[in-house]
Amino acid sequence: MNAAMQNCIDACRRCHQVCLEMATTHCLELGGKHVEPSHLRLMFDCAEICQTTINFMASQSEFHTALCVVCADICEACAESCEDVGQMDDCVEACHECMHECLSMSGISVRPTQSMKGTPMHI
Repeated sequence: MNAAMQNCIDACRRCHQVCLEMATTHCLELGGKHVEPSHLRLMFDCAEICQTTINFMASQSEFHTALCVVCADICEACAESCEDVGQMDDCVEACHECMHECLSMSGISVRPTQSMKGTPMHI
């Protein structure tokens, strides 16, 4: 395992932990917009895809780069949702870091334009 992959695993691990912890504590305690189903689902999706991406990288699966693209997309969506809800800076930061590391691992250096927002990326 090289340093770039280890950096990506570390970023995914942090994002998984932060999203899961914030969803199950911070969001539930604050209520309101923080517990809207679409927001909570996205946070749980983000935590889950981060864990799955870690597993694919750790096993050196030939599909880990494709999964990194999906992980980056979900992390980006989660960061946007957390920004919109507010009071979730730790989650936004962890998601952005993970997104950047996953894009780097996948070999994608430039994100599509905002006009493609919401459209899954394909490699």
